[in-house]
Formats: sequence, structure tokens, C-alpha cells
Amino acid sequence: MAVRTLPAHPSLEQYKKQAKELLKACNSGDPETLRRMKDYQRLGTAKVTLADAQFVLAREHGFESWPKFAKHIEGLRGELSPAAVWRRAESAMIAGDVTTLESLLRDYGEVIRGHHPSHDDDYLAPDYKAGDAQEIIVDTHHFETWDQFAALAESLKDRNSPIARFEAAVDAIVSGEVATLEKLLHRDPELIRARSTRKHHSMLLHYVGANGVEYFRQRTPKNAVQIAEVLLGAGAEVDASADMYGGTTTLGLVATSIHPAKAGVQGPLIDLLLDHGASLEGSVAPDYTDGRLVNACLANGRGEAAEFLANRGAPLDLEGASGVGRLDIVKSFFDAGGSLKSSAATAQMRRGFARACGYGRTHVVEFLLDLGMEVDAPLPHDGICHGHTALHVAAFGGHADTVKALLNRKASVDVKDEAFGTAPLSWALYAWSNEPGTEPPSRYYQVVALLVAAGAKVDGLAGEKVRADPKMLAALSGEQQG
Repeated sequence: MAVRTLPAHPSLEQYKKQAKELLKACNSGDPETLRRMKDYQRLGTAKVTLADAQFVLAREHGFESWPKFAKHIEGLRGELSPAAVWRRAESAMIAGDVTTLESLLRDYGEVIRGHHPSHDDDYLAPDYKAGDAQEIIVDTHHFETWDQFAALAESLKDRNSPIARFEAAVDAIVSGEVATLEKLLHRDPELIRARSTRKHHSMLLHYVGANGVEYFRQRTPKNAVQIAEVLLGAGAEVDASADMYGGTTTLGLVATSIHPAKAGVQGPLIDLLLDHGASLEGSVAPDYTDGRLVNACLANGRGEAAEFLANRGAPLDLEGASGVGRLDIVKSFFDAGGSLKSSAATAQMRRGFARACGYGRTHVVEFLLDLGMEVDAPLPHDGICHGHTALHVAAFGGHADTVKALLNRKASVDVKDEAFGTAPLSWALYAWSNEPGTEPPSRYYQVVALLVAAGAKVDGLAGEKVRADPKMLAALSGEQQG
């Protein structure tokens, strides 16, 4: 049989797909496929497997084995490893290069859609499931139609066009290029009042929030405070609202974003905005967390920002006060008999209980339990999880004192949430395994040991990372940590 030749640009992913199709055709009894398999099938194989199909493809191309075939292809396309393929696709997407992106999606679709880039926050990535190349580009660049994106691309060809000058200023902001930004604003003072043609319609100051804009610009430079000072000094409107998330100001974006927090400038940025008159009310859309900024921070995992804002006088309802641990304010929503006052609803109490558990506000948790909050009551749906309990969120947050308090109130250790069908111990191990940083957070050891000592089932939970950590193995045996 003649040896098949490789195309000019062979794709290993395509050959993997061909092997699966070959196996499927063989199992369906296709005569031609059976003949191909018989020609090259290895002796002693009782049942045709995927490895057999891969072997056949390798032999048809003149290679002794699939590993050697795969290695040869990888050698030919060495510059296009999975990470390199993804980076090339990302570059094409950012540049709006439809031709290149279409080619990459055709040849490496599975790699591109399945690869997780090693970004600090890999959820900031193109949505390669949005459709074809044009749809992916339009979606990632925050436009409604291809014609709108094409208009932007055409405008960028003239560096002196209003859109090109605005986009250049945005690039300077997210890159921390103060001198470039000052130069652009000096040449064109009207830039400070311009808005993006993208559907979020941000002004320049909004990009300091690194939130709700195109993902490749969600970056916070270390000198973000200086960047913001330049913009405010040039006349930026501190309380201007952009259209992301239903209408949000720069303060709302900064306070709820992870990027200023990771850059260590979230507090200083909030201070700067407040010092320039930013309003603590109306900074997030009224249909999101009832328009309350502290609650929005809590909903986005920004507990430190929530506390910071509460200390700066941000309004607190029962949910917000519970989440930042302000027991004095929590108590003000109840009368002398322990009943909720008319200003607070039962739903708000449940949300407050969830926030107190999630942020380790044990004194608030115990107060609400004393007033009749059920320890195993399903917590409010948060958009992702539902049917979870206080013990789930306390375990996920790694709050040993709160976990202990809930267990003392007879919280069920084996209750499963409805979204994932897992118990609190699984939530703790997942958070421990996935928290950013080179060293797993040690606070979870005690949480795990408490749950195991209370009777949590550990079968099937000792994954590779767990087995490599003696302290976690000890915790899973119920050994209390110091």
C-alpha cells in the first residue's frame, strides 16, 4: 500500500480527530474502514481501540508508531504548540485579522477552544465559542455588528482620526504610559470628554477600572493612581457612567474589579476618586445588588474593598453590614424582640447570612442564628450556585472559626448543593486547590480537619495535589492543624 503524504501544514489535532472518526466507522462496520484496520491492525488486539486507529494512521503515513508520528508533526509545527497556537489566535483576534483567525480555527479549532492560557486570571480570554471568526472578533471587541468593528478598523488607519487618538489614549492608560497620555491630552483636550464607539461607551477614566471593557484591556498598571490623577486633572468627569453592567461609574468599576486589588492600588484609587467627589451612591446600576456599592463588592469577591468603602461612609443595608462584619448596624435592623424591622426583608436577612458566612463574620453568623436563621437553609441563588448552605460558603472561604460555629449548631456536613452535587468538604478542597499563588493557603487545613472530624465523607477526594501535600493528607485524616 502506498504511503500517504502529509499536507504542507499538518495538524496533530486534525489527525486525532481522524483517528476518532476511523474508530467510529470501524465500529459501524464500514467495509473500507475494516480493510484499512485489517491492513495495519496490531496482532493480539481482541477489540479495536482508539490506539489501534491512531496506529493505523501512523503506519499509513510511514511511521512505526503513533508517538513517532505525533512527534514528527509536532516537530514540523514546533512553533505552533498549543500555547503558541492560542497566542497566535489571540493576536489575530485583537488585530481583527479574520483571515488568520479563520485559518487557525479551521486547523486548530480544538486546541484554541480547549486551551487555557496561563494568564493570572484565565477567565479573561476570548470567547472562541461565540461563532465564526467575525463573530468572535465582534464579541471580543464589544461591538454589535461586524460593520461597526470594520468602521473602527478603518478609522485606526488614520492616526489623527478622533477614534485613533482615543484608542491610543486608552492603550496608554492600561499600559501605564503617563508621558504618552499627557502628550495626547495636551494635543487634544477634548479626548477627556470623548467616549468609546464600543457598546460600553466608556470614557477614558472608566478604563482605570479595568472592568467591563474589552478583556485585553482589563489591566491595572502599578502607577494607575498617577494615571487617574492625570485624567482627573485634565477634567475627567468623576461620576460619569458608562454602559457596562447596566450603567456603572469609575468608582463602581474600580471597587468591584480584581485587577486594581491585585496591583495593590484599589484602596488608593478609591480614595482618589472619593477625594475628587465621586458619589458612593449611584455608582452601580439600580438593578444590580439594589444599586448598593458595598453589596456589589461583596458579590464580586472584593471583601477588602467593601470594608474600605464602609469605613468611608458607604451606605449599608442588612446584607452589606453583615458582609463587612458591622454587628452594630446589623442589630439596628431588628427590634427589641428580635424581629426584623420593616426596613429589612427576610430575603435580605438570608443574603446577609450568606455574606457573613462567606466572609468569615462569625459574630454576625451566630447573632443571626440566635434570631432563628436555620443553619442548613438553602442560601440565595448567586447566579452560579444554588441549593448550597452556610457550611458550603464558609468552607469555600476557608473560615475555620465560622465553620466551627456552624458545626456547633449541628450543620450538616454531607448536604450537597444543587448546582454541582457536592458537599462542603469538596468546596473547601476546590478552593484550596485553585486559589492563586505558589503555595496553597494554609487556612484550609483546619477547615478540612474540622469537617472530617464532624463526619464528612472523604472517599474519592484525594486527588493528585492532595496526595502531594502531607498537611492536607493529615487534615483529611481528621488531624487538627496548629
